[in-house]
Amino acid sequence: MSMQEFYVVDGYNIIHAWPDFAGMIDNGLDHCRDKLIDMLANFAGFSGSSVRIVFDAHLVKSGVERCDVIHGVEVFYTQEGETADSLIERIVGDLGKLGTVYVVTSDWDEQRIIFGRGAYRLTPKEFKKQVFKVNKEGQEGFNKVNPTEGYLEDKLPSDIRVILEKWRRSKN
Repeated sequence: MSMQEFYVVDGYNIIHAWPDFAGMIDNGLDHCRDKLIDMLANFAGFSGSSVRIVFDAHLVKSGVERCDVIHGVEVFYTQEGETADSLIERIVGDLGKLGTVYVVTSDWDEQRIIFGRGAYRLTPKEFKKQVFKVNKEGQEGFNKVNPTEGYLEDKLPSDIRVILEKWRRSKN
């Protein structure tokens, strides 16, 4: 049984770091968040890793901490007065016992704390390479021109395929 890999991602940190979002930010962050969640849901499905995205809502008045599960990805919003960093620390503390934890952030202060908890830091740039590589290989796996061309799986929405693929892997 291989150790489970966990990615804890500082959502806005990535949105501001990846050029892919540069043209979208002006149209509001909702769209950026949705796109990031989709990309990371595919990454989680194709890689078999567990992904948690943290969005900093600490400036939102009376914001309550909440967690939604979207396409198999846990999406956290911090409560008023709590930064993404401190929520990430709490999540990392809990996950460290379960497997290998990677925290994706460009925040250097955060790095010292993460290392102290036994997690590894990935920069948004390093993580981007990984996500795009995994998603590309995963998509190619689905898009092969072969005799199975007419299969149901090819007609399913990607989030359903990801869930089925995860389920298939867990059966082995």
